[in-house]
Amino acid sequence: MPDQLFPTAAERTTLPSSAGTLAALIAAPTDAASARAAEFGELPSVLLLPGYTGSKEDFSPVLEPLAAAGIRAVAVDQPGQYESPGGDDEAAFRPAPLGAVAAELVTALAQDGPVVLLGHSYGGLVARQAVLQGAPVAGLVLLCSGPSAFTSGNRFDALTVGEPILRSQGAAFLHDARDRAAGLDPDRPDPLARFYRKRFLATATAQLLGAGAALLDEPDLTELLAAALRRHGTPAAVIAGEADDAWPLAAQRRMAEQLGTSLVLVPGGGHSPAVEAPEALLDVLLPLITDWTEPDRAA
Repeated sequence: MPDQLFPTAAERTTLPSSAGTLAALIAAPTDAASARAAEFGELPSVLLLPGYTGSKEDFSPVLEPLAAAGIRAVAVDQPGQYESPGGDDEAAFRPAPLGAVAAELVTALAQDGPVVLLGHSYGGLVARQAVLQGAPVAGLVLLCSGPSAFTSGNRFDALTVGEPILRSQGAAFLHDARDRAAGLDPDRPDPLARFYRKRFLATATAQLLGAGAALLDEPDLTELLAAALRRHGTPAAVIAGEADDAWPLAAQRRMAEQLGTSLVLVPGGGHSPAVEAPEALLDVLLPLITDWTEPDRAA
């Protein structure tokens, strides 16, 4: 629903980073957080990283419920996405450099208390790089993300075919051509469709190209991630919508096992359960985040 993407209570703001200011939505707790901050001197946070062509708005339905549970929820547009500026260097939008930026954000938030890092889809590849680069996380959530680049499927085909079109014809041509190929009118008045088009065109072309290339060649770093998590005693969760159609669920399940956990499926969810099934996703997330950020555990 369109109203799910435009929350009224979450604050629209910006956060500083070495890649420039990043657009953010922040839902801050009130009474619950004040009580915990007064008693334990800390405020738990979750930092949410969106996927390839996504944005902070993709997490809108879960931000206020997280805050109501006493957790500061911070969703950002990664560099080059939607309302966050991006340069022309395609390499800057691959998982490793974006992971360094995410690690900066985690470090800043961690000054107030434990931070859980959640990466959705491509954001999961970025989140694992943040952990590999030393982000002080209290827990890691990989949501509808995989162990490496796509090797087949609709998204692999779309990226492979779309790259030369994007370079030669631009983002508007590519977006509208894909709509027409799906039998849709690019100028249809549907508010959600108009938002998606606006967001796609606002995203830096270098980001679309650099991140798109990573989705076609990123190696499997699961064993390195597992070792880093073990070294720091950091818990992890791998979650996907039960109808996720990006990375195969079997691949996500193997990744989860390598990380010492099990794949958890969200009923009613596809590739974007925060929008498709927010209550079911929260049923999974809230106990995890609460447990991982308990003062005794985080100490």
